[in-house]
Amino acid sequence: MLTNKLLTLILVVQPSRVLLGMKKRGFGAGKWNGFGGKVQPGETIETAAKRELQEESGLTVDALEKVGNIKFEFVGETELMDVHIFRADSYKGEPTESEEMRPQWFELDKIPFSQMWADDIMWFPLMLQKKKFVGYFKFQGHDLILSHTLEEVEEL
Repeated sequence: MLTNKLLTLILVVQPSRVLLGMKKRGFGAGKWNGFGGKVQPGETIETAAKRELQEESGLTVDALEKVGNIKFEFVGETELMDVHIFRADSYKGEPTESEEMRPQWFELDKIPFSQMWADDIMWFPLMLQKKKFVGYFKFQGHDLILSHTLEEVEEL
């Protein structure tokens, strides 16, 4: 039986660009990703998302739009990663490198999908169009998707 691990992911989006962070350590090190992490006991999912964004990038946000919920299974692992994905269109501060992440802006036509999680290229277009989605991805290791579902939804 898989246990559920609640996680957040925030993408900061501007009209022609998106802010990603190079993960410097821990799970997903060496990949570009959004900002986020574990929901702590007593925190709401949205509060955790804002906290992780501030810790990892130095940015603060007032408003988050929930755009997705994807569950990730990794063969051989006992935890199912339940990732709640948010989009922020406005922010305060300047992106600043942290111990965990090195932020960098990418033009929307130059997103480095070859250096990101393999599933990102499938749902990023939905997120960029502000469409809501749910999905399930089963990975072998960190690079091979064995199976997946992804669908657009009206509400989350």
